[in-house]
Amino acid sequence: MKIRPMNDRILVVRVEEEKKTAGGIIIPDTAKEKPQEGKVVAVGPGKMGEDGKRIPMEVKKGDRILFSKYAGNEIKIDGVEHIFMREDDVLGILE
Repeated sequence: MKIRPMNDRILVVRVEEEKKTAGGIIIPDTAKEKPQEGKVVAVGPGKMGEDGKRIPMEVKKGDRILFSKYAGNEIKIDGVEHIFMREDDVLGILE
């Protein structure tokens, strides 16, 4: 299924964290928090400014990003969990 986000929205898939700590302790699935890091799958064209011109997005497809804990709406596409969020919910781009 292909989805194209509208305006300043982006589609993100979470990046899985390590299952053990630096000290070698294995963390069970029930104790793990959802990661706040993801990979951008699709990007909308950008928000419309007050002058009627489109403001381009800073985030692009393929970027690894950090986002706030409760950002966006979770959806399932072809059995994989994705998050729809606004560009404003992105805290930073990992380089």
